[in-house]
Amino acid sequence: MTAALVSGMLLVPQGLAYALLAGLPPHFGLYASLIPLIAYAAFGSSSAMSVGPAAVLSLMTVSALTPLATIGSPEYIGAAIVLTLLSGLFLFTMGLFKMGALSNMLSHPVISGFVSGAAALIIVGQLPALLGIEAEGDTASLKLFHVVERLPDAHLPTMAFGVATALLLIFSRLWLPMLLFRLGAPKQIARLAAKVTPMLLVLCAIALVHWLKLGDQLKIVGDIPAGLPKIVIPEWNGSLVYRLLLPALIIALLTFVESLSIAQALAARRGERLNADGELLGLGAANITSAFSGGLPVAGSFSRTAVNAEAGAVSPLAGVLAALLMIPVLLYLTGMFSELPLTVLAAIIIVAAASLFDYRGFIHNWRYDRTDGIAMLCTFLGVLLFGVEVGIALGIGLSFATLIWRSSRPHIAVVGRMPGTEHFRNVLRYDVETHSEILFLRIDESLFFSNISAVEDRLLSELKRHPDTRELVLILSSVSRIDGTALERMHQINKDLKNREIRLHLAEVKGPVLDRLSRSRLLEKLSGRIFLSSYIAELALLRADAPPAPDQEEPPV
Repeated sequence: MTAALVSGMLLVPQGLAYALLAGLPPHFGLYASLIPLIAYAAFGSSSAMSVGPAAVLSLMTVSALTPLATIGSPEYIGAAIVLTLLSGLFLFTMGLFKMGALSNMLSHPVISGFVSGAAALIIVGQLPALLGIEAEGDTASLKLFHVVERLPDAHLPTMAFGVATALLLIFSRLWLPMLLFRLGAPKQIARLAAKVTPMLLVLCAIALVHWLKLGDQLKIVGDIPAGLPKIVIPEWNGSLVYRLLLPALIIALLTFVESLSIAQALAARRGERLNADGELLGLGAANITSAFSGGLPVAGSFSRTAVNAEAGAVSPLAGVLAALLMIPVLLYLTGMFSELPLTVLAAIIIVAAASLFDYRGFIHNWRYDRTDGIAMLCTFLGVLLFGVEVGIALGIGLSFATLIWRSSRPHIAVVGRMPGTEHFRNVLRYDVETHSEILFLRIDESLFFSNISAVEDRLLSELKRHPDTRELVLILSSVSRIDGTALERMHQINKDLKNREIRLHLAEVKGPVLDRLSRSRLLEKLSGRIFLSSYIAELALLRADAPPAPDQEEPPV
């Protein structure tokens, strides 16, 4: 019950804020915090993940719908309902077909770059509401320029409320838990107190506006209709559905990847098992029910899930109870939230978005793998300069391009035997024993059409460096597949080496690869032999009078 209460206190300000961010009436965020939570609990497998409105999904919603209709218009709301429904159908269908592995389509650097770019867009987009100024611009850089240009015209009461709220939120995130802990509060209580600060600030802002009669000086949320959400039937327009298919698919994939990463982190910490396909079904059901009860995409939330876990949630029942707590809010408390200043919601959104910016991840990826760092940077810049759809498409494209680029340049090592052992290692890294007439090459990648030319070029260059070679042994311990194009080139390589009086041998061939090779003519035409290990190959080739190496008689590796 404690977890449900604390999570519910986070749902209210975040629901109102993220609905406005998505260009929808604020009470739609409260609707998305009711039935979808119950739907997720019916299918989801995470013990404490909190599902509801999310900042990045709200940004993607407004980005997808702005070209189609005016923000806040009936057409816009109808399109949002269709977008949410399509996202839910994609997720639920993927769950039915056991497609949980699709989460691997987006690499972590691409996700981090996208989320960081989206965070920057969100922050820039909320600055005008925070400062009480008007600023337009088709891109984030242009809008930021207009914000800076019109900063002298900022509305002082609005800016005071907004900046004060933002500073208090930052203080609660960075220093409040430590302060409370030093004052003697239990660590768990100190953390929870910091998490519920947004709700406390919302209530304080409402009280100040009411008591000081500031409703005429500040832009406020305005009337919020009381009552539970009504069932809405989406208007199924073929042209609209076609235009929303790609944004809905992107939202579905990002919803799943982000939510699954949250759930996996929690499951690993608790030693629980997570069902990825069940998560797809749960998230799909949550979005489908959100479409029929309002129209705002939902996903797992980092902050609310952390609060749920710290408050002791041990089953999806905590989410159900949090949803039930929204009922009295919708029935009796909506009038109170009508006097909430929009600048306070903007501050909540900005601080939440700032926490999504993964600068440490960028530094780590840049140091560890430059290609991952470039993919993250390009995704970030793509989102910032061209929008969320272009950014995520660019990131996915870069991920696949990086994969192809790496695979087309396989690592090939000249290896030798470690003295006194049967182990073969790279001659550039270890002091190993080699033989002038025997060349061992280890190929650390599967062979297919895009890299076989690079492999052939490397073989020829190594043979030039080792002119006395008469026996060439290819170690295929890392080769899991040889496609048709690579097989044909292997035939040609074998033939060319034979003409140069160099025998070609294979060692440590995996069973599945050997099975496929046995259905070709390469094994019959092979000038050399197949060896179970590199050590056996070395013994057999060094001692011409040794008994035959146990190749085909031995079971494949």
